[in-house]
Amino acid sequence: MKTFLMTAALLVGLMAAEKPQAPNTLTEKEKKEGWKLLFDGKTTKGWRGAYKDKFPEKGWLVQDGTLTISKSDGSESTNFGDIVTDGEHSDFDLTFEFKLTEGANSGLKYFVVEETPKPAGSAYGLEYQVLDDDKHPDAKKGNNGNRTVGSLYDLIAAKDKTANPIGEWNQARVVSKGKHVEHWLNGKKVVDYERGSEAFRALVAQSKYSAPSYNAHGRFGEAPKGHILLQDHGDRVSFRNMKIKAL
Repeated sequence: MKTFLMTAALLVGLMAAEKPQAPNTLTEKEKKEGWKLLFDGKTTKGWRGAYKDKFPEKGWLVQDGTLTISKSDGSESTNFGDIVTDGEHSDFDLTFEFKLTEGANSGLKYFVVEETPKPAGSAYGLEYQVLDDDKHPDAKKGNNGNRTVGSLYDLIAAKDKTANPIGEWNQARVVSKGKHVEHWLNGKKVVDYERGSEAFRALVAQSKYSAPSYNAHGRFGEAPKGHILLQDHGDRVSFRNMKIKAL
């Protein structure tokens, strides 16, 4: 009987240990390591509209533990507007999950600087592309797939990636330390580069970011710090489990 009770207690303990972590929460280990939530799953605390002092009044929804941008007309940053973090970041480890709808386009930008005058489209910054590669036409634009999901938008194509089907969650990660940056998708590193290197600047020179407007306040993508941005590109996309740790 004693052995049976011990075995039962051990099984209960193992089941508890294997219980999935609730979305938008931090474990005690993560808290000790310095992780912080960028989205608490319930409110828009810590976010505001890009170039604004408050959160958009419509379009962005907090429901069922997700932060979702509503469907509109597919245009860039002209309907409900992009949102940015209150704080700026430089060396960081950022993780988030995203879920696409069919044909959807969005993106997470980093090192975003709100420059004056405000650009016509989205605020400038380096972009982790969030896209339905099969159904959105942007996947076939750019060079060699550098506008597909997980890519450094218009600069470096994500390699050897595995994206989950539309309607399922994907795990994304951006790590920036010094000049070195990595993109990860579903546990696999898919992009690796050095900001400000000759190779990086050569890629910028061949991209849309070579335009003078992108470089009026310093070389594109080389700001020492900046906001994190979620893009309104006129399609319904959901985000959750957004966490960041300073490095």
